[in-house]
Amino acid sequence: MKILDKYLIKQFIQTILFGLISFTLIFVVLNMLENLGSFLDQNVPWQFIAYYYIVFSPDIIKLMTPVAVLFAALFVVGKAANLSELTAIKSSGVSLYRFMVPFLIVTFFVSLFSIYFAGYVVPLANKTKQQIEMKYLNSGYNDSGNNLFFQDSQTRIVTIVYFDNSRNQANRVSIEEFDKNNLTRMVSRIDAASMTYDSTSRSWLLRNVVQRVFNDSSQTAQYFPSMKVSYLNFSPHDLITKQQRPEDMNLAQLSDLINSEKTSGSDPTSTLIEYYSRFSFPLASLVVVLFGLPISANKRRGGLAVQMGVNILVTFIYLVFMQISEAFGKNGALSPLLTAWSANLIFLAAAIFSLMKAPQ
Repeated sequence: MKILDKYLIKQFIQTILFGLISFTLIFVVLNMLENLGSFLDQNVPWQFIAYYYIVFSPDIIKLMTPVAVLFAALFVVGKAANLSELTAIKSSGVSLYRFMVPFLIVTFFVSLFSIYFAGYVVPLANKTKQQIEMKYLNSGYNDSGNNLFFQDSQTRIVTIVYFDNSRNQANRVSIEEFDKNNLTRMVSRIDAASMTYDSTSRSWLLRNVVQRVFNDSSQTAQYFPSMKVSYLNFSPHDLITKQQRPEDMNLAQLSDLINSEKTSGSDPTSTLIEYYSRFSFPLASLVVVLFGLPISANKRRGGLAVQMGVNILVTFIYLVFMQISEAFGKNGALSPLLTAWSANLIFLAAAIFSLMKAPQ
């Protein structure tokens, strides 16, 4: 590796770390100003508060990584251009493409690490953060198992008022079956006071059961002290998974949820968008650097101030594109894959155009 490559890589990595630390600290301080009073009112030990902000940081790092990478690229290249270092580099016969190689290599490895970080570390940290918020701040997503409502198959809907994770017991359960030829017509309904899982036979045991069968003009009802059903397509583990939000699941859990939703006939669009976004958003670092480097490589009036303005503008436009495409995707106008990748594809096209127009 040439001395120039080592110099650029060192400057680039140092600036990325500086940007990530700075942006994360800003968000941590803002959150502390909002929540510190609540923690003190609850007499939370300072060690626990410090732990909360440790698990608070990964989600901010995930969001700020593309911003920090673009900031670092524009800063390092802009500084080199303003100090005429870039002119000297080009005069020595180094083309713009060759000059960009160290930046792209570092960004590629940052993107790979970000996929793992966003796919596994961030969901785990978010779950811990939400548990702390529910305990001490009376906020956050309630994953206690209340009011579960889901489609178990194309013709079956299950409602559980409360699921006890520690006992693997569902309480106040309703199982509704619909006509496969007319999904608006209910053909039967089972109501049970409780339901427990038999792992040996892989079936559910219902207690204090009322079964109703609906005909065209009448209905019948029968009472059973207990009833074993083996046709349900979920287990206690699946119920625990259903209590989690997709954004709080890791990549493996998201994949299982997608398969479960497809099997039951549910619409997996939102989950697919979340799954594909776990790959597309980390790779945004590579796209925005490819887009921003040719712009920053030309010395412009205003110096680094202009480069920072470009950084903010590009980030804002990228986030707007993400929100717009996500709205179209959830409405069914775009496929989940295109929804997750549309912002990257647009910026990649702009990057290729910028590279073609940039002086070598």
